[in-house]
Amino acid sequence: MEGNRRVVSVPSLGSAWVPSPLRRSSQVGDGLPKFVAPTQYVRYPVEWNPQQPPEEELLFEKAGPRQQIFFEPGAVRAAVVTCGGLCPGLNNVIRSAFLELHLNYGVSEVLGIRYGFRGLNPAIGDPPVRLSLEMVERIHQAGGSILGTSRGPQDVTVMVDFLVDQKINLLLCIGGDGTQQAGQKIFEEIQRRGLPIAVVGVPKTIDNDILYCERSFGFATAVAEAARVLDCAHVESKGAPYGIGLVKLMGRESGFIAAAATLASQEVNFTLIPEVPFVLEGPGGFLPALRRRLLDRRHAVIVVAEGAGQQLMGGPLDERDASGNRKLRDIGLFLKERITAYFAEHGPEVSLKYIDPSYIIRSVPASSEDDILCDQFARHAVHAAMAGKTGMMIGLLNGSFVHVPWTLSVGRRRYVDEEGDLWAAVLAATGQPKRFQ
Repeated sequence: MEGNRRVVSVPSLGSAWVPSPLRRSSQVGDGLPKFVAPTQYVRYPVEWNPQQPPEEELLFEKAGPRQQIFFEPGAVRAAVVTCGGLCPGLNNVIRSAFLELHLNYGVSEVLGIRYGFRGLNPAIGDPPVRLSLEMVERIHQAGGSILGTSRGPQDVTVMVDFLVDQKINLLLCIGGDGTQQAGQKIFEEIQRRGLPIAVVGVPKTIDNDILYCERSFGFATAVAEAARVLDCAHVESKGAPYGIGLVKLMGRESGFIAAAATLASQEVNFTLIPEVPFVLEGPGGFLPALRRRLLDRRHAVIVVAEGAGQQLMGGPLDERDASGNRKLRDIGLFLKERITAYFAEHGPEVSLKYIDPSYIIRSVPASSEDDILCDQFARHAVHAAMAGKTGMMIGLLNGSFVHVPWTLSVGRRRYVDEEGDLWAAVLAATGQPKRFQ
């Protein structure tokens, strides 16, 4: 570490001495794409203010193919697993990972683990399938995951025993923070046993809230689909006197989809996200502001992230789902009931349409923008694993893909900054006050 600068190291299975089979070079001017040197880094944060310098400057390993790799490709038996909720682009990642492993590195066998981590538990899981060119040929055109997915943990010793029994020495874990945490536990058990098995994560969260990953795949597709829903809610709200379109979108802890869809649609009047608490009643409350809007313009569109307003519904959120996430109360239905009751008492008579498109959005095929991102994430994950990198996920910082050790990222999230440019843009687009309080 130099001053407050630190190089972020990633675990490795050992020395990389095998020449890469990829048709690349390290020589400038030969017309070939280049290998990434082990000493290439990406700085975080990229902005620097001498009046407020960052507490710590991190240098992340730049992701990409290495000239020397750890594994002999002919000795690799790889596996891919998709976990958690569905998200646009899962099939794209599966396909691109298989193609990179099979066609470019020459790995002869790539297994698909069925239905998430339960597929690593032979007592309850379906057996893996052997991926082939015919199987993956068109899967990127469809939503969902051809491997299936599931939530919930499995015994880590059982999962590692399965990897050993199946002679799997390269595992790609595609999923959100819960999946990356499970991947970290698998890596730790592998490390404890001293096994030469690489475990690398591909961050998948439709909420776009994984730390050190400025955009996860599926987010752009979700925003585009959500914006279309908001446009339809706007049409519905204008089709009746004092019409209200209330749309609940994804966003358990972070309101990125709600905020971005608001900006994409430009038809939203109120955006409610988990990062910005709000009250309903009182002079500065949300409901009086909504009433003023209706009396003035005779219609309104509201978008609420699923994790917003949890404090309004009483009691601690102690229960957890199978993935370890807090079980949220339904803010959409709660708002629908409170809005209906408020206007029944204070008038005018409203026509409220409530829309929850979450599962529809999650299951659509990826957009062209996400098609590209999925391909990049998948191939960078393969490059990292073939080079013997492990205990890590692929991140995206300042437009560059990087290696992020799980010890630095799991259990931490990105949030919408209430004082940042994104939220300022939402306030400008909606015209709503900075806070309802």
